[in-house]
Amino acid sequence: MLVQRLPDTSLTVALASGGREFFGWGQDRHMVADLFDAVNQNTRSTGQWGKGKAPKIPEFPRPKKAKAKKKASKRSVSVAEIYRRFSGR
Repeated sequence: MLVQRLPDTSLTVALASGGREFFGWGQDRHMVADLFDAVNQNTRSTGQWGKGKAPKIPEFPRPKKAKAKKKASKRSVSVAEIYRRFSGR
């Protein structure tokens, strides 16, 4: 089923993106988070920190992406084994 014209902040789009934690995360919120991180990175790289190192500025909190499931290792299967699987009803 294809659902069209849903707002990007809807729960349906969030569930399709990876889970409930993406609810409310439209393009505008992603852009604001990227802008926040860019300003912080610019501040770290151009600041006058004296003798010390630049402080670590935390990134904007984002929802965690779902981890990809590990694929089962592909094992070679003989023709005889395939035949046995299909004929063993």
